[in-house]
Amino acid sequence: MLSTVRFDTLPAAFQHTAAVKPAAIALRTPGDTHTLTWGEYARQVRGFAAGLAALGVARGDTVALMMGNRLDFYPLEVAAQHLGATSFSVYNTLPADQLGYVLGNAGARVVICEPQYVPRLRDCGVDIQHIVCLDDAPPGTLPVAGLITIGRADFDFDATWQAVRAGDVATLIYTSGTTGAPKGVETTHANLLFQVYGIAEVLGIEFGDTITSFMPSAHIADRLTALYTQEVLGIQVTCVADPKQIAPALADLHPTIWGAVPRVWEKIRAAIEFKVAAEPDDTRRAAGQWALSMAATRGEYALSGRPLPADLATEWQRADELVLRGLRKALGFDRMRWALSGAAPIPPATLAFFAGLGVPITEIWGMSELSCICSVSHPREVRLGTVGTLLPGMESRTAPDGELQVRGPLVMRGYRGLPEKTAEAIDADGWLHTGDIVTVDEDGYLTVVDRKKEIIINASGKNMSPTHIENTVKAATPLIGAMAVIGDGRPYNTALIVLDAEAAGPYAEQHGLPDAAPAALATEPSVLAAIEAGIAAGNAHLSRVEQIKRFTVLPVFWEAGGDEVTLTMKLKRKAVAEKYASRIEDLYRADPPAEVREPRREGAAVNR
Repeated sequence: MLSTVRFDTLPAAFQHTAAVKPAAIALRTPGDTHTLTWGEYARQVRGFAAGLAALGVARGDTVALMMGNRLDFYPLEVAAQHLGATSFSVYNTLPADQLGYVLGNAGARVVICEPQYVPRLRDCGVDIQHIVCLDDAPPGTLPVAGLITIGRADFDFDATWQAVRAGDVATLIYTSGTTGAPKGVETTHANLLFQVYGIAEVLGIEFGDTITSFMPSAHIADRLTALYTQEVLGIQVTCVADPKQIAPALADLHPTIWGAVPRVWEKIRAAIEFKVAAEPDDTRRAAGQWALSMAATRGEYALSGRPLPADLATEWQRADELVLRGLRKALGFDRMRWALSGAAPIPPATLAFFAGLGVPITEIWGMSELSCICSVSHPREVRLGTVGTLLPGMESRTAPDGELQVRGPLVMRGYRGLPEKTAEAIDADGWLHTGDIVTVDEDGYLTVVDRKKEIIINASGKNMSPTHIENTVKAATPLIGAMAVIGDGRPYNTALIVLDAEAAGPYAEQHGLPDAAPAALATEPSVLAAIEAGIAAGNAHLSRVEQIKRFTVLPVFWEAGGDEVTLTMKLKRKAVAEKYASRIEDLYRADPPAEVREPRREGAAVNR
């Protein structure tokens, strides 16, 4: 830990952290192309704060940022915090109308952005007082460098940041909007400091720990792990501008701590398995497959909670020395003390795979309304398939219908400008109604079943989790990018399948297919055969009532922020049901069309 001293505000914590080792690297890009020391970082924060103050930004005002994962983001965001402003990021992919809604609801006075977003900002219908622009600033905007020149020499920086209070709103996190317009979660300095100190107490975080920033900074996960944790505890952040380049970035950095959403972990797993299977040297391929089989055995024991027998432990150690250790190093995972998976449920099989590989992943649970992470356990205490236990200082209870309700210092102040919605979410006694159905074991470990509003009740009255079914199937094949399980009020479950946009091109190239467009691949026999096999493999791990009986592959990709999925790739189930109503009805016809298929009957079903 950086210090036993705890601070009440982000600016106070940052000032302490930046003074610990001013010459140490705080921010970098892969290969150290660009770096920023803590001393340089602090000087830029002071200069930018003076410039923003000259624009009229003061305590309680709102500043929005719209840019990629780059070093410039950090001193600008932290400078706004030092003025007592509410600083937040917007998703760069928002269309003008949604951008206008968010900025209007937030009451943003100043927007700091990259030049390509200026036209959209000017077309969003909100009167923005000042647009501060990085790189080549278009006419009518203020270059970032201009912030330094307009700052007043007599600006009292220290008095300004010392006037910030724990109860001030530090940031806004806009919910993904699966059931309507996104809501702006008001998160205070007190919320965020409790959050950072809480996860540090459980996981252990040290000054100089290394991590990447590759997710959108509008997502609370990236803000917590690569911004607030950095300010408070002094971790070093590597900014990865293109998330598709995360693999080489990890190999460059060898992070000590790291986190990703389940889909990223699934893609890494698929890449490992493919690389081993495609090894041209027979001896090396056999060694890799043997090592992965030993990893799979270790993962199975970890998933079941059973200790690995001594003879198998010895064999795994041999596999580790010969193959797995080198594999972790090649991935950049050889220095990693722990890793996180969150934002959505991760298939237990994926957790088991990495446990067997020697990569300690802990699944977390939380939500924007709880500052990000509310439940987590250290990897040495993790129970695979659960999301750990509540952070110390938080309370929980389970409603009669299984909904988890929590109370404590992580609970948001409210939704910006929406008192009625706030009252619906937080009752008079301070309990946040999370909307998640959970089970809790005798030791307090939580297992998330699904969202309360998404539980399927079939025609026979059987309750099922569509998310569990979807994750089980997706874990069986990297070709599936998204899927929507249908079954509410129906006699059996079916699925709409969407191919993974990133996997489509490489798959087409590897199999000599001339067209990687989704419409072409959706009817390609080899693709359909692979999907059938994947669904059959997933079905083998589902009870009979949960299994997918029919499916269709849609001739499109689903884009983040589109009609079907949110910017964080969460399904808009109601919108999907409405848009694809005729396709869904085809799945239940007695004489379905040719594009409706049934998975192969492979593997024995698990009766549960």
